[in-house]
Amino acid sequence: MRKRILYVEDEPFLSRLVVDMLEGHDYDVLLNPDGSKVLESFDQFHPDLCILDIMLPNIDGLELGRILRKKNPYVPIIFLTAKSQSDDVVKGFESGGDDYIKKPFSMDELIARINYPCRMAESIGVEKEFTLREIRMADFVFYPEKYELHIRSKIIKLSYKECQILSIFLSAPKTIIDRKSLLITVWGDDSYYNSRTLDVYVRKIREYFSDLDAVQIQTLKGKGYTFIVP
Repeated sequence: MRKRILYVEDEPFLSRLVVDMLEGHDYDVLLNPDGSKVLESFDQFHPDLCILDIMLPNIDGLELGRILRKKNPYVPIIFLTAKSQSDDVVKGFESGGDDYIKKPFSMDELIARINYPCRMAESIGVEKEFTLREIRMADFVFYPEKYELHIRSKIIKLSYKECQILSIFLSAPKTIIDRKSLLITVWGDDSYYNSRTLDVYVRKIREYFSDLDAVQIQTLKGKGYTFIVP
């Protein structure tokens, strides 16, 4: 089945190029140039992924991302941001985004950024009653395929980037996770912007475990992180 992408962009020339390219890669694309008119189409189209420009008329992409994230905690959201808007990178992740692409971007980069979350999203819509993987440690259970972290009676919906990072932490608890290797694994490079983004994600994951005193994510300056569990 063709994956559905909701694309919100008000630049006519760029949006036409992107739509043609995505359709050529076998995606169904719904283009909307006005963020204020997205909510109805979101409910009707049921996208597998959303691409949101940050600078939009009537409602900015960050606010739109927050609204869409509340409506659907699983759908991957990619923000498009101008190269000079470095602060938008961090704001985007705090608004519920999973990834970002700086303008101008190549079509190859866009496809690469889209393909991974679309593949990950396939596992969310499929019930795996007998094969669902779970990771149990201390007082929490992590379900990577469901994008869920269960801490005691609380269920936390995770983004796919949060799942990636937490999976890496839990694959080697009590050992040093090299920061540069983590950046390259999750984002493909260790640029300044990706480094700041990683800081945001680690802070969010720490907050998720704030009720468990025995669980800690230690930062080792100049090295990386260690996930501490009893």
